[in-house]
Amino acid sequence: MPCARVSSRRWLNLQEYQSKKLMQESGVTVQRFYVADNPPDALQAAKRLNAKEIVLKAQILAGGRGKGVFNSGLKGGVHLTKDPSVVGELASKMLGYSLTTKQTPKEGVEVKTVMVAEALDITRETYFAILMDRACNGPVMVGSPQGGMDIEEVADKSPELIFKEVIDIFEGVRDDQALRMAANLGFKGPLERQAADQIKRLYDLFLKVDATQVEVNPLGETPEGQVVCFDAKISFDDNAEFRQKAVFAMGDMSESDPTETEAAKWDLKYIGLDGNIACFVNGAGLAMATCDIIDLHGGKPANFLDLGGGVKEKQVYEAFKLLTADPKVEAILVNIFGGIVNCAIIANGITKACRELELKVPLVVRLEGTNVQEAKRILSESGLPIVAANDLDDAAKKAVAAITRK
Repeated sequence: MPCARVSSRRWLNLQEYQSKKLMQESGVTVQRFYVADNPPDALQAAKRLNAKEIVLKAQILAGGRGKGVFNSGLKGGVHLTKDPSVVGELASKMLGYSLTTKQTPKEGVEVKTVMVAEALDITRETYFAILMDRACNGPVMVGSPQGGMDIEEVADKSPELIFKEVIDIFEGVRDDQALRMAANLGFKGPLERQAADQIKRLYDLFLKVDATQVEVNPLGETPEGQVVCFDAKISFDDNAEFRQKAVFAMGDMSESDPTETEAAKWDLKYIGLDGNIACFVNGAGLAMATCDIIDLHGGKPANFLDLGGGVKEKQVYEAFKLLTADPKVEAILVNIFGGIVNCAIIANGITKACRELELKVPLVVRLEGTNVQEAKRILSESGLPIVAANDLDDAAKKAVAAITRK
């Protein structure tokens, strides 16, 4: 059976230097680097590196930094120089200023940290990743001799240049697998063994930090005969936070949407959208279906909010606080299919939220599943202007109609 790539939302965001620090700790070869949060420290770091060439990188989570623009007037969030003395001046035009790239909001993102690193020449770029694959019931290595570019584009245009190795979770990466992948990536002679060693170390890191993906693009070869991980992205399993406290403490939430950050505190998955009908749903699949059916009936969802399984009344209350704080919201649609979720808990949370928050917008509720009759009794006897719906289609129609009547 072919292995298909499974992607997941990355809730923990690490800056480039943080990912490289984790790699260093696992013996993976990266460029020498220092981190600075003020221009004098950046200048000292450049001198301390004593390198032939230095690269100064603004540390933000968005891509496209090299072609970005600062509101200080400086162009580019990545600068190369052979003169360490100019690093302080460059850093002074980065730190404290906003960098706008194709992936940031229009106003850009404030740069609070820069990475000062040794610049190395790359004679050849390859792509390498380890990721969890549901179809293969475990981790898979994916590699290509064509790195430094969008791997999806390579897979589309030259699928024969994509190589995969399924990893036995009990055995780990075998020597023959690591060497075969290194050879497929185009490493030759002593570099083949060196690349295989880096591959095994990357797998050690993958296990050590409970990653769902470790992606290196490019995994490069230098003129001096070194295999170096030049850029990396690490995705983590949220469920492992309890045993990866040091890693999760590194998470940078300053660039995240404040509402998403607040939602995460209550174990709610929230994504803001552009519509005016707020969605309150349990389960990501049901949440997406709810958004689609609202759209089908002529409405526009204001958000994607997944309540999850082990829900408490407090979470319901906090979810309503988030939804009602959005000025675009003109109606709320609650769509709960209770398997794990007890519908009565949802109903109690809804009535409490409606009273304490003095809900001003129409509320349409569809409940089905565990303890649903008790939940419906709670809602009907609450005396609150809650519109009951028979099913999802009925709920979407009523939510759209509630806005149309306003």
